[in-house]
Amino acid sequence: MSNLLKLILSIVICLLAGVIGSFITSESLSVWYAALNKPSFNPPGSVFAPVWTILYIMMGISMFLIWREGLKNKDVKKAFIFLIIQLILNVLWTAVFFGAHSVSGGLAVIVLLWITVLYCIISFRKISRTASALLIPYLAWLTYATLLNYYILILN
Repeated sequence: MSNLLKLILSIVICLLAGVIGSFITSESLSVWYAALNKPSFNPPGSVFAPVWTILYIMMGISMFLIWREGLKNKDVKKAFIFLIIQLILNVLWTAVFFGAHSVSGGLAVIVLLWITVLYCIISFRKISRTASALLIPYLAWLTYATLLNYYILILN
């Protein structure tokens, strides 16, 4: 498979996680989420779509940089699998928090997601420093999102 096709597929796969999440989220935003007490540092809703889109594209580029090193390499294969796991956890958080309306369940999932992304950053660094660095803004956003999730739990 050509590198261009791998790059396109990597970005599409990551953006697909966002699309799935947006379908789950859209039904809960106007009623359930709007009724929750939120901390003062909760950003306006208009921030989420552009931030997540940029993060998913960066994840896709990171995925490509790992994938192009060849999945036959044990370290690459392991790192790639953890990237897929974090994408699954990313969608799962949305399904639990917004779909099931479980703030506490969402907190449990986002903590697992945070740990998985940290592991990806560490394991990617051995393969591609750029791929690793591309995930740091994602981890920073997840740290913020985890804090938001925690405060929403406490306030409700």
